[in-house]
Amino acid sequence: MGWGRFALVGFLWGTPYLFIKVAVEEIPPSTIIFFRVLIGALVLLPLALSQKKILIPRKYWHIVLIYTVAELIGPWYLITNAEQKISSGLAGLLVATVPIWAAIFASLNGDHTVWHKSRLFGLGIGFIGVVAVVGIESISGRQDIKSIGMVILAAIGYAYAVNMINRKIPNVPGIGLNAWAMIITTIFYFPFAVANWPTKTPSTEAIASVAALGIFVQQLLLFYFSNYLQRLGHLVLH
Repeated sequence: MGWGRFALVGFLWGTPYLFIKVAVEEIPPSTIIFFRVLIGALVLLPLALSQKKILIPRKYWHIVLIYTVAELIGPWYLITNAEQKISSGLAGLLVATVPIWAAIFASLNGDHTVWHKSRLFGLGIGFIGVVAVVGIESISGRQDIKSIGMVILAAIGYAYAVNMINRKIPNVPGIGLNAWAMIITTIFYFPFAVANWPTKTPSTEAIASVAALGIFVQQLLLFYFSNYLQRLGHLVLH
């Protein structure tokens, strides 16, 4: 059962990059992000309210804001813009470096158990694989090195956000945290979405891709698997 859920999370983790690639061909990145988080907020907020998990203590709000920037506002801008020039497969591969960065952040915060031989071996193999792929793609000229750097920076943001949440507010419900994060991100991107509104109506495929990002993939990851992902992050970090 655990491995099945792990495999499903892995599948869902990689799926958004395909949807982003389809949507970004016709819709500006800021508009994609706005509608993605707007749909997500409209789904998560009623659920958080019905479960009475929307309230977050005032003392944690600065952590919520940092989490929002590191997990949503920053990475989603970087990845969506990058996918204008790189493939969805490469974007997904680069985001998969999150455990490497998570281990580094954990070590910087005093947890040196992440450098156990078996874990170090796995992280090393993963790092070598990513370097090899990125190096081949960059040297061949098939991918844009700046865009590759943007996705790696997004992965670093993801790792930092998970590390910070696990250390500072591990008991805050994931559904409430992500509902507020999406509300904040929606407000942040609204003026950019208006300023970069598509000049012509996007295709059905592009619109459906944005809807899928907001409803299916995003909510399964952030809501149904929120606690599982936090436990997985805890295992990676500890």
